[in-house]
Order: sequence, then structure tokens, then C-alpha cells
Amino acid sequence: MEDQTVKVLQADITSERVDVIVNAANEYLRHGGGLAAALASVGGEEFVADSDRWVSEHGPIRSGDAAVTVGGRLQATWVVHVVGPRYREGQDNPALLRDAIRAALDASARVGAETVAMPAISTGVFGYPLDAATEVIASQCIRWVQQHRGVLREIRLVGYDGRTAAAFRRGLERAIAAAPPTGSGSR
Repeated sequence: MEDQTVKVLQADITSERVDVIVNAANEYLRHGGGLAAALASVGGEEFVADSDRWVSEHGPIRSGDAAVTVGGRLQATWVVHVVGPRYREGQDNPALLRDAIRAALDASARVGAETVAMPAISTGVFGYPLDAATEVIASQCIRWVQQHRGVLREIRLVGYDGRTAAAFRRGLERAIAAAPPTGSGSR
């Protein structure tokens, strides 16, 4: 399957009909605010209980790793939780964010997903500047698809508002322009 797509849309990620929704999580899968709280609200008790079970069995999520839980009442079968970097001067923020995106996509592939909804990880309370983060996320998605032909048919970069969706569009355009030519149908 060579018809892999990375695309941008403005939407409520909790309503996306996909195999996997990626959650910008904290280390303990406490769904107290932002995207995590929205996912818990829609996903319900099964989603929250599975998150608690995962941490009980595995401990906190480490940077560069992913946790997979059920989606509960979400339209997605699975939620892949990753901890993006807390933006700080003096650390390699792009490398840490690329590790989180790679972990999310690898985990999505392991559960057999074809469609993934990806948010703007680390741009909320973790303070990563939106334009910089969305460019890193988009370029890592393009790179991952090029390295994994026939896996993950569609990656949706989902902006919850117009500003985030526009940042994802700019990031995806730059990522496509910088990527070596391939047969993938990214747009």
C-alpha cells in the first residue's frame, strides 16, 4: 500500500473516527486538563480505568516511550499516550519531540492501526512554541511514513482551532518541501 497520507484538519480530536488517537499525556496518565481531560470526559470510565491499570503495571511513562489504552467511548479503538518535552532553553527540544512522535507512530503500528489522529503535542502547558512544534511533528510524521511503507494509511494532524490547524498546515508544507521525493500522497 503506497497510498499513505499525512493531512491537516481542524476538528475536535475526541470525535475523530480513527483507529488511534494520540494523547499528549503526563507521565502518570492523570487526565486533569487539556486534551487528556477531554479524552477522559468522552472516553469514560473504561478509558480512565485502563490508564490507571497501565501505570500500575508499568510505572510512569518515560520520555520517548508510549502507553496504549482502550478508547472506551471514544470513536477510536485505542489511545496512544506519549509524554512530549516540557520546553526548556538549553535542551534539545526538537529531538525530544521527535522521539515522542516516533513512539506514538510505532505504538500505533504495533496495534495494527491504519488511521491516526495526532494533536499538537507539548504546545499546551508544556510550553513548546506552536509553530516550532507543529513543524517538528509534521516533519517527523513525513519521515516516519517514508521509512515505513505500507504502514499507517493516514495520519491526521488535528488542530483544535484555526490557529493550530494553520500552524500544522505551514509545518506540513515545509516538511514536504524539505523531504526527499517519494511516491507518498502527502498533502
